[in-house]
Amino acid sequence: MNRTMLIGIAVVVVVLIVGLNSVYTVHQAEQALVLQFGKIQRVVQEPGLKFKMPFIENVEYYDKRILDLDPPVQQVILEDKKRIDVDSFARYRIVDPAEFKKKAVTAANFRQVFGGRLNSAVRAEVAKVGLADMVSGKRDQVMQSIATLLKAQEAEFGVEVIDVRIGRTDLPEDISNDVYNRMRSEREREANKLRAEGDEIKQTITANADRQKTVILAEATRKAQILRGQGDAARNLLLGEAYGTDPEFFAFYRSMEAYREALGGGDTTMVLSPDSEFFRYFRTLPVPRE
Repeated sequence: MNRTMLIGIAVVVVVLIVGLNSVYTVHQAEQALVLQFGKIQRVVQEPGLKFKMPFIENVEYYDKRILDLDPPVQQVILEDKKRIDVDSFARYRIVDPAEFKKKAVTAANFRQVFGGRLNSAVRAEVAKVGLADMVSGKRDQVMQSIATLLKAQEAEFGVEVIDVRIGRTDLPEDISNDVYNRMRSEREREANKLRAEGDEIKQTITANADRQKTVILAEATRKAQILRGQGDAARNLLLGEAYGTDPEFFAFYRSMEAYREALGGGDTTMVLSPDSEFFRYFRTLPVPRE
């Protein structure tokens, strides 16, 4: 390989290196800043193949799409002195890369600085309302107020705030436990009250039932005694009439009743003389009268 060929190859390599350092590509979802020794030369927002001065200018790319800003959860004291954990987030878009570069320097630094401002706006607006407002229609007004505060600062960073939202508003764990225990105590107190009222009603109903039972039994006993007395009187009347009509039959009937009461159980043992008066109807039967 001669010297001329070597020089030609070197020239081609240099031209290729210079050419590669003279062009850059901006994609559809990107925008770019052309810098010269750290100073901004121009903003490129149109996609395509672009040219720059080789080795002197360099390019930084920025996303044109909507980006997320999600700062850490923070604890906020409400108007009614209650504490809640608020998780807020925002959506933004870089519209002026030059201002974004000057103010934020890097995307990570922007998220830290603007995220802090988002949290400050959240604290300022949420502190103006009570806990009940955060679960009502006033929540939208609070988010709108926070968005207004952030939009007033968006031009400073060369961004456009698209939306601001409060994702979650939870009570801190210690307060949640206190609220749960308080609610549990209230429910137990209500349950005990209802149980006591139920026992009182039960006792009243039981007392009324016992009183009615006593009255019904007393009335039934009274009527039974009356009917028993009336039956005994009717029986005695019939027996008296029978005795007057046929004394011998009456005596026989009374003896049969005595036999039934004495011997009706089947397991009665009696030791009597065979000629005892108790067995006189076993020896002879009365002769019926004509």
